Amino acid sequence: MPDETPSRNVALLIDADNASWHAIDPVLTVLAELGTVNVRRVYGNWSKPALTGWRDMSIRHGIEPQQQFDLTKGKNATDMKMTIDAMDLLFRGRVEGFGIMSSDSDFMPIAMRIRQDGIPVYGFGNANTPEGFRQACTRFIDVAALLAEATPAAPARPVNEDVPLDASLPPAIGTKRKAGDDPELLKLLIDAYDAVKHDAKGFSSLSAVGQLAANRSSFDARNYGFKRLSDLIESLPAFQTERREDGQIFVKRVR
Repeated sequence: MPDETPSRNVALLIDADNASWHAIDPVLTVLAELGTVNVRRVYGNWSKPALTGWRDMSIRHGIEPQQQFDLTKGKNATDMKMTIDAMDLLFRGRVEGFGIMSSDSDFMPIAMRIRQDGIPVYGFGNANTPEGFRQACTRFIDVAALLAEATPAAPARPVNEDVPLDASLPPAIGTKRKAGDDPELLKLLIDAYDAVKHDAKGFSSLSAVGQLAANRSSFDARNYGFKRLSDLIESLPAFQTERREDGQIFVKRVR
């Protein structure tokens, strides 16, 4: 996980129509590994009752609301405005990391464009987020897994108690994908292990394995209920881990 540059200037752009306000606390916590989230913007038509939760969260977390009217039925101006703002921030050269909170595949091109400048993009969406957007991000984190990891007994309600909880809340809260039941994840990690250098005992640097896996996929350990890749690897019977005197973790395939 990229935690060596905590002073990065990070921008979080939120598609209120396709993201749940319930996840904002853990999302901000995850983005802290990139740096400080100084730019916080949420986009939507604030006349919609369904966005009341986001309205209240914007006050609580210092998120700047961006009004977008629904000028044409079936057309969403939010996506275009978010894309324009992302490009403006990119070309100003002052933002060194992006978070895009949405489950909409329309943000795949902007995520790809940002990464072409060597800037990390963290995507946050639901389990049904199209694969194109997932893979366009440096990391894609399932918000249901983040919410399952959170410890509060119940999510905070909006200030307006007459408005029901946001319907965009992922239905899978409380569930995590099991790493051992995901053959694609296992193949990804095995291929990465096979491709890196091994020592005389067959161990490879976990950081090297993780870097190679990250070059091929946007998976994140949090999607499986783990905070670190090392914890995820230790849960897999196919691998053995070893922590050495210098603190580095090495991994070996055992089956």
